[in-house]
Amino acid sequence: MPSTHDTDRPANPATEPTTGPATHPAATDPATYPAAEDPATDPAATAPATHPAASAPATRPAATAPATDPAATDPATDTFVAHRDLLFTVAYEMLGSAADAEDVLQETWLRWTGVDLAQVRDQRAYLVRITTRQALNRLRTVRRRREAYVGQWLPEPLLTTPDVAEDVELTESVSMAMMLVLETLTPTERAVFVLREVFEVGYDEIAAAVDKTPAAVRQIAHRARKHVDARRPRTTVSAREARAVVDSFRRALETRDPQDFLDLLAPDIVLVSDGGGIKRAALRPVVGADKVTRFYLGGSLKANVTVTTEPTVVNGAPALAVRIDGELDGVMAVRVENGLISGLYYVRNPEKLTHVVAETSLTLR
Repeated sequence: MPSTHDTDRPANPATEPTTGPATHPAATDPATYPAAEDPATDPAATAPATHPAASAPATRPAATAPATDPAATDPATDTFVAHRDLLFTVAYEMLGSAADAEDVLQETWLRWTGVDLAQVRDQRAYLVRITTRQALNRLRTVRRRREAYVGQWLPEPLLTTPDVAEDVELTESVSMAMMLVLETLTPTERAVFVLREVFEVGYDEIAAAVDKTPAAVRQIAHRARKHVDARRPRTTVSAREARAVVDSFRRALETRDPQDFLDLLAPDIVLVSDGGGIKRAALRPVVGADKVTRFYLGGSLKANVTVTTEPTVVNGAPALAVRIDGELDGVMAVRVENGLISGLYYVRNPEKLTHVVAETSLTLR
């Protein structure tokens, strides 16, 4: 039986950060093409209900993923575009990077164009399988590259569509807090956890995607679930409650009254800021209400600049877009527990702010 263990579990990113996206592997490199993706010998099994179909182009591009076009008639393109949001969500939850997720979709598309669709029983499951394998390849490379990242590493924030906030399970799975917990899993554990716990994929299908036996996958899933449960946010709050706390925090940032800060922050709050070596940020997590208050009032916002904040929705949850002298400086995601802010995640790295301009669609179906 194959081993149920992957490579050594990575360190907690809140204490030992890692680097940004990996280079794009050659799309035609046979070493990166999943051998088991031959539909004649390994057709996809079962999977959850299909996502509503979307529009697509009439022709299949040779090297780029398809754009939408109402005149589409090509079955492969139609299927890919219909499930594109799902595939992106799978890749993003495995990688924590929208840029890497887009690259994985490109690789998935290139492989999908070479598949004989007549041999595939479940096209949705088959696409998820290809995406998972490509994301696993990239995740293993990214983990090594993140070791050289300057300061703390945070997931790339996404400006999400309103429907994401209405899906409690989806919002929790893509929250900054949960994405950081997923960073502490090995690549295979993360893939198994995401597919099983988030997307409810069957063990047999997961086994085919990660090249393990179903029995091994069950053990990995149990281990990953136990690991995540011990570290995930302790409580969940409604979007309304979270929005009220974020609005109060926004006013505190504007008034700069220390007591206003302290009234909103949990005693054991953790602030993680990500500048990527490009923008100023704390190299280590800032822990405790007093220290976080001093960080903002005596450090990061002390310069002679005009700081403004705007409410936004990032990864399905209320957040703040921070502007300095009118220019976007970063995005601040907030974790709320028991009416207080227990986590602040401030992404300043400009290379990670490209997906907070336009909305991104995510889905579990």
